[in-house]
Amino acid sequence: MVTCMNLATMTEKPIEKETTTDTAPTLPIPGFHDQVVDLGRETVGTVRCENPFMVAEKVNVFYGDNHAIRDVTLEIGKKQVVALIGPSGCGKSTFLRCLNRMNDTIESARVTGRITLDGDDIYNKKQDPVALRARVGMVFQKPNPFPKSIYDNVAYGPRIHGLAGDRAELDDIVHSSLERAGLLKEVKDRLEDSGTSLSGGQQQRLCIARTIAVNPEVILMDEPCSALDPIATARIEDLMDELCEDYAIVIVTHSMQQAARVSRRVAYFHLGHLVEVDDTEKVFTNPQHKLTEDYITGRIG
Repeated sequence: MVTCMNLATMTEKPIEKETTTDTAPTLPIPGFHDQVVDLGRETVGTVRCENPFMVAEKVNVFYGDNHAIRDVTLEIGKKQVVALIGPSGCGKSTFLRCLNRMNDTIESARVTGRITLDGDDIYNKKQDPVALRARVGMVFQKPNPFPKSIYDNVAYGPRIHGLAGDRAELDDIVHSSLERAGLLKEVKDRLEDSGTSLSGGQQQRLCIARTIAVNPEVILMDEPCSALDPIATARIEDLMDELCEDYAIVIVTHSMQQAARVSRRVAYFHLGHLVEVDDTEKVFTNPQHKLTEDYITGRIG
C-alpha cells in the first residue's frame, strides 16, 4: 500500500470496474531497462462515471508517424475535477488538447476515435471549432492575457459570440466573471489598465475570468499553476474548488500533491496509454497498476 498525502474523504457511490482478459503488449519502464511491465489493453480502474457529460472512446492521436495517444477511453462528469498525471511526454497534454480540438491547429496531427460533449460528436464536420471552444474553454500553462485592458480581456469572448445585448449587459458579464475568478476586488478601480500589467497569479485569474465569461460547460487547465508562486497557486486551487460546482474541470498537473488536493478522480498516463483511472483517494493510497505505484512513489517520473 502506498502512503497518501492529505486527501478529502470521498463519498461518491463506487462504480463497478471494467475488466479484460485480453493478452496485452508490454513496455519497459523508463530508467528500468531490465524490467518489463504489462500495460494492458484496457485501462485499470473505472473509466466510466456517473452522469457522464464528456466521453472519449478509443481515442488515438498521431503526429505524422508518431502514435502519441493509444486507444484512450475516459468519461468526464459534471461538477467534478479530473486530474491527468504522468511523466513528461506521456500524452496527458495531447489528450487534453483533443477535448476542444486544439490539436486542429497542428498540421501533422490526426485524431481517431470518438469524443462527445453532451452526446454531440465534437469532431463532426458540421461542428464549428470556435463554437466548441466557447463550450470547452482552456487555461494554459503560462498566463496569456491579450495586450488589451483588463475589461477588454474579459469582454472579448462575449463580444465575438454576441452574448451581450448592450454595454450594461456586457458590464455585468465582465464584473461577474472577474468576481467568480476572485479578481474583482483587486482590479475594480483599474479595469482600463493593461491585462499584462498584473502579477503572474492575477494574470492567470484574468485568463480564467476570460474563459468563464462565455459560459463554458467544461474548463480545461494545462498545468495552470506551474509558473506561479505558492500563494498564487493556493488561490487558483481554491478557485477550482469553487468552479467545479458549476463546471466539469480537467487539469493536467505534474504535482501529485496538487492532484490530491483539487481532484475527485485521477487518470495516470504512460507512453500514450491511459494506464489507470479511479477516485483520487484510491489511486494515491492503493494503486492497482505497478506503473502507477512506481510513479506516485517516485521510482519513475
